[in-house]
Amino acid sequence: MKLVNSMQKLIYCIVSLLISVSAYAHLGTLVGTVYDQSTNLPLRGVTVQLTGSGKAMLTNELGQYRFDGLVASPYKVELSHVGYKSQVINASIIDDQITTVKTLLATSSVDLSEVVVSSQRPHDQQLISSLDIKLRPIVNSQEILRLVPGLFIGQHAGGGKAEQIFLRGFDLDHGTDIRLTVDGMPVNMVSHAHGQGYADLHFVIPELVEGVDFKKGPYTTDKGNLATAGWVDFRTRTGLDRSFAKLEIGQFNTYRAVAGLDLLGQKGRAKNQSAYLASEYSYSNSYFDNPQHFKRLNVVGKYHGHVSDHTNLTLTGSTFWSKWNHSGQIPDRAIESGVTDWFGSIDPTEGGETSRTNFNAQLVTVTPRNHIIKNQFFYANYNFELYSNFTFFLKDSINGDQIRQKEHRNLFGYNGSYATQANLGQTSWTTTLGAQYRQDITHGTELSHTRNRVEILNQIQLGNVNEINAALYADELVQISSRFTVNAGVRVDYFRSQYEDLLAVSSATPAGTIKRATQAVVSPKLNFYYTFNPQFQLYLNTGKGFHSNDARVVTAQNGPLRRTGEILPGGYGSDLGIIIKPFPKLLFNAAAWYLWLAQEFVYVGDEGVVEPSGRSRRAGIDLSVRYQLTKTLYADIDLNTANPRSLDAEAGQNRLPLAPVFTSTGGLSLQTPYGLSGSLRYRYMANRPANEDNTIVAKGYFVTDMQVNYARHGGAKRNYTVGLSVQNLLNTRWKETQFATESRLKGEAAPVEEIHFTPGTPFFARLSLTYFW
Repeated sequence: MKLVNSMQKLIYCIVSLLISVSAYAHLGTLVGTVYDQSTNLPLRGVTVQLTGSGKAMLTNELGQYRFDGLVASPYKVELSHVGYKSQVINASIIDDQITTVKTLLATSSVDLSEVVVSSQRPHDQQLISSLDIKLRPIVNSQEILRLVPGLFIGQHAGGGKAEQIFLRGFDLDHGTDIRLTVDGMPVNMVSHAHGQGYADLHFVIPELVEGVDFKKGPYTTDKGNLATAGWVDFRTRTGLDRSFAKLEIGQFNTYRAVAGLDLLGQKGRAKNQSAYLASEYSYSNSYFDNPQHFKRLNVVGKYHGHVSDHTNLTLTGSTFWSKWNHSGQIPDRAIESGVTDWFGSIDPTEGGETSRTNFNAQLVTVTPRNHIIKNQFFYANYNFELYSNFTFFLKDSINGDQIRQKEHRNLFGYNGSYATQANLGQTSWTTTLGAQYRQDITHGTELSHTRNRVEILNQIQLGNVNEINAALYADELVQISSRFTVNAGVRVDYFRSQYEDLLAVSSATPAGTIKRATQAVVSPKLNFYYTFNPQFQLYLNTGKGFHSNDARVVTAQNGPLRRTGEILPGGYGSDLGIIIKPFPKLLFNAAAWYLWLAQEFVYVGDEGVVEPSGRSRRAGIDLSVRYQLTKTLYADIDLNTANPRSLDAEAGQNRLPLAPVFTSTGGLSLQTPYGLSGSLRYRYMANRPANEDNTIVAKGYFVTDMQVNYARHGGAKRNYTVGLSVQNLLNTRWKETQFATESRLKGEAAPVEEIHFTPGTPFFARLSLTYFW
């Protein structure tokens, strides 16, 4: 009897399913595309809601959205996007037919009441960054990275060298555990002459940054190597709504000129095409006693258009060159004894030169069945030469300890994915399959002992790196109900590291010896999102990430990494967080997080390199608040705590040097309809240990910046903008980068270990004039 009842229930379920599918087949479909009114280019990430139906989604890369299975009826479609005027349009659905609509959104002032906590694709939503990029326009290259809440930077060389990065209890050096990309193209350089993951973003012109996507932690399937503390993707503008030219002049003989030329104009917009050419030149002597003679040149060209009705093509080419002198790090005792002053130098011959040329091709196809195919091919030619002196006369009391780090690199690769979407009732799922390939080939990766930046005294390392990273991944995003979403994914990465040593170590390992090492790693991800309503979302992110190690280390015969198999040490993390809008003008995002890392990196000051150490764990709390005080005034604050510890050291000796324990940023932003805008901002980093036992402390700082702009209206456009930006408004004396380093000054009998620092920017004002046409 039980068997009969079970069979009856099964038959009933099958019949009900067939009836529902049959009924579904006779329903209608709504397909729409959303464009930016000023550029006529598609807008991605627009929130689209069907009033009263409980259905909502975000537009894809082509600005498209699609609702299937709609009952024949008139509908109201609500469209909203941060920085754009919301619209409500009417659409009539007819059985067995596809209704197509096109919408143009016009830019407007930011209104937090229009921000929706989305239950659709919550794993991809960027509420905080989409607000910040609209309210805090980027005015210099340092501000690019500071758009990530809780991310701090330190400049070693006044603008020439890549910044030192701090995030979530990490001293990331120049990028060891954070993955940086620009339009999907990698920025980090693996097995770099200066350090693993070295990420120089100075080839990006700040005025061309359109958006910043980021996620803290190792929770995103298509982000692989180095994405343990998190990842950041900077999106540059697809097109210009108008041409512009900008001039800046500031203290310390600082000059900058930027121009962007819209090549196709209205004729291109009519065909949904765009092309522009932009260039930047900067010069500054900076605030150091020894003139920096900093020079930077950027040139960028970009084209976006349709290869077919369903395929967009974006081509980007750029070239970048920079050269500078810098004053290096100063030990505390040199200031106290009068050897040099705060902005002085121990070795004034330090400096560097770098260049990078990029080509990036991106193809996005959306098929009639709403399948999304992405293909990206990229290439970069990169050159780097840096002269540093961290220990002065510790090793060589006659010639000094200056070193040269140099390399020539070719980097090329591919990113591809195929995504399909399916629906059944309220349940929908998106399946994404992806493949990635990257190969780095360097020539003459060098570490040498030098004198006065002109004489090579001894070559310490010299060789060629050939490193391959190939990956496959699968990602499933399941919308189980209108409130509950699950994201699960897994990726497999394969590395082949090869190093050709051009220096003879011994008769057993002559010059030209090639060594190889291979390893694969599997990285699973599992994320949950529950959206109670458009004002409240709870989420749990979990996942495994990893960072690769330098090829020169992993290929060393019987080296420590070869013995332990830790060529690709993993990191395991979790975030438990909430997004809340208790009031229409108030947005909270808070998360408690944990990250366990199989291998830590430790900075070794006397060598100027990083070396692998043991296991570590970090835990903390992140809080971001965005509040619209009035129609034109906005406030924001970010609070970040961390408790970083080494797991392989005994108590009292287990601090992680330079890892931040508490940071905060915040400020006020003003945007009026009369052309006046500006901001007043602060950043604070608390004291933190500079060595393992906390006997040497890196002092914290509190610095404020200000920006004021006035834009003149000229008909429908603003003809020009006048701006004043001030870094370190209160002229605080602060140490931007700090290290506990053992060094010896000329004439000293014994070395001393203490804080060595690079002074932070003093009061620094700049005026700018931007003209549009």
